[in-house]
Amino acid sequence: MGGTTKATATEIEVAGHMVRLTSPDRVIFPERGFTKAHVFGYYIAVGESILRALRDRPTTLQRFPDGIAGEMFFQKRVPSRGVPPWVHTARISFPSGRTADELCPADLAHVAWAAQMGTVVFHPWPVRAGHVDHPDELRIDLDPQPGTDFVDAAAAAAEVRALLDELGATGWPKTSGGRGVHVYLRIAPRWTFTEVRRATIALARELERRRPDLVTTAWWKEQRGERVFVDYNQMARDRTIACAYSLRATARATVSTPVTWDELPDVDPDEFHLGSVPARLAERGDPHAGIDDAPWDITPLLEWADRDAAAGQGDMPYPPDHPKMPGEPKRVQPSKDRDRPR
Repeated sequence: MGGTTKATATEIEVAGHMVRLTSPDRVIFPERGFTKAHVFGYYIAVGESILRALRDRPTTLQRFPDGIAGEMFFQKRVPSRGVPPWVHTARISFPSGRTADELCPADLAHVAWAAQMGTVVFHPWPVRAGHVDHPDELRIDLDPQPGTDFVDAAAAAAEVRALLDELGATGWPKTSGGRGVHVYLRIAPRWTFTEVRRATIALARELERRRPDLVTTAWWKEQRGERVFVDYNQMARDRTIACAYSLRATARATVSTPVTWDELPDVDPDEFHLGSVPARLAERGDPHAGIDDAPWDITPLLEWADRDAAAGQGDMPYPPDHPKMPGEPKRVQPSKDRDRPR
């Protein structure tokens, strides 16, 4: 990596491409004093590891051109003008049927270019460019509800690990950058979004049966209680999660950080931030380094889904921005459902 400087702009070579960094002193994280140059440098420092999470994946960019205290927007379409000719895109389709050409990182220069554009958070789809309708990543999002915290999400993740061990599957945990925990499974790109979401629901229901005191699948907040919600709709089409090594738009500039199963119960997610993660990565290596080695066959989860359907547990509500899906129950908050038995 090398470069030349003119005024406040710098031309930096990244992965064989020249990426222009402008306004490097612009403050992005006011509480910590981290600037645009810090964000840019962070993404270069974690390059190989964040590429493992982003390479060839259509990616939505969460941009903060004036820092996290300013305007924020999600960019799903790469502009038709002003984009370097080497930038790769992939066409994806939304539940509405509309399409978009999203950034599809082929190398670290794509990540650096996005950082130059004010991107703080990277939200990749769970698909690759060659199979945009068939996920290769099953994502389990463990979301602590009011009255619970990271320690509860970590405990729920331990239950996920035990269940996956029984199935012969390998889960890869990371912090969310907040109070939650994400567990990823690499899978073969053979199944549709609908099928992978169905498999995720089956897994979530089994967790709930085993630990009803700790885990809930209730879509409606009024029914969740003080438990950890398994957000199965993160596997619905066009729902994304901040990737491994992505910064989060938090005051501390936290990072969604891969961890080992053994260290997960004892980590403090607030200690994983822009200033600390590159050193951790250099010292310990990437806990997700082997994530692509052995894609798993989700057939056992689909068999559980068939079992649940036969027992009267069919589909669950989709996000409100999705069209009504076949077999989906009513999207009515239980307390407002006039037809619900009292």
